[in-house]
Amino acid sequence: MNLAFVESPVQLLNVLEWAHAQPYATWTARGPAAGLTIVVLSPTDPMSRGQLRRMAELARDEGAAVRWQEARGGASAPLKAIRDLAPMLRRAERVVIGDPFSRYVQLLLTLVGDKELTVVDDGTATMEFAAQLARGEKLVRWHRRDARGPRELLLAPVTSLARRRLAPSRTRRVEVFTAMPVEPPEGIVVTANTFAWTRFRFGPPTTFEGADLVGTSLVETGIVDPGQYADAVSALARAHGARRYFAHRRENPDKLHRLARETGLEIVRPELPLELVARRGPIGSTVLSFPSTVVHTLPLALTGAGVTVAVCEIAPEWLRETAAPRAQGFLAAVTGTARNVRRLPAPA
Repeated sequence: MNLAFVESPVQLLNVLEWAHAQPYATWTARGPAAGLTIVVLSPTDPMSRGQLRRMAELARDEGAAVRWQEARGGASAPLKAIRDLAPMLRRAERVVIGDPFSRYVQLLLTLVGDKELTVVDDGTATMEFAAQLARGEKLVRWHRRDARGPRELLLAPVTSLARRRLAPSRTRRVEVFTAMPVEPPEGIVVTANTFAWTRFRFGPPTTFEGADLVGTSLVETGIVDPGQYADAVSALARAHGARRYFAHRRENPDKLHRLARETGLEIVRPELPLELVARRGPIGSTVLSFPSTVVHTLPLALTGAGVTVAVCEIAPEWLRETAAPRAQGFLAAVTGTARNVRRLPAPA
């Protein structure tokens, strides 16, 4: 049995892409994900939960067994969930995870032993994960400052053990299944995620003249100033004739109301990850984005659709004082390594 742990809709999508890419995928009435059990470690925000439920339906259609785990319902919920999931972990032949930075997943990794591991994309965080693993650093999300509080000290042994589990050994194979440009340490197998399942199941989409704009949570994570962001969105919408703004699932409703009022854009809260929404269509002939995961994934999902993906740079003056020191460099790397995209300067 293959056992996957996911905490976001994008992670679940990429688990399905991984299952589709396996040479033993069962193309029968049971679907290519037969033999795969997906555990959804449910987040608390409504948008993520809604998208995860829709993705869970698609996963069941592909033959996967899906278990919904309410993993954050109080202080005792994590330990109860880990206790409930331990027997499944012991039976699994391979464990697939979507977020190696997750404290929840790191706790589960302490129970993995020498089982084979696969890490599927959780967006641009995969790039930072691979780089930190190669440098032997502890796992810290790129947009967070290095916390040193009591909680971090308490969890330090868990994080350290998880990092060792994620490193290959003579008895354990570790795979990274990704659409991102990564440079992991020697011994890790990198498998390209080409979004073959998405293209097989959906589309090609119909397109229309004009542009769609993809939102980000850079304001919500404390990286970009909200006023600068709103001005940039307005400038891009005017310059490219954008009609719709596809909101990130973590964007604040007040911010979205402001964007609708100031730009006239139609705000869309997608029910599925944007790769699926775009592939199903209709979609603008140009898709505009700030540095984010989609500048790497949409060109793959929209292969052959005649859609141009354009990425707008983040100007240094947009960054807030609270931004992590490495934020500008990381965002520049996200833009600079994207393939088959059109690069746009930051609006004045």
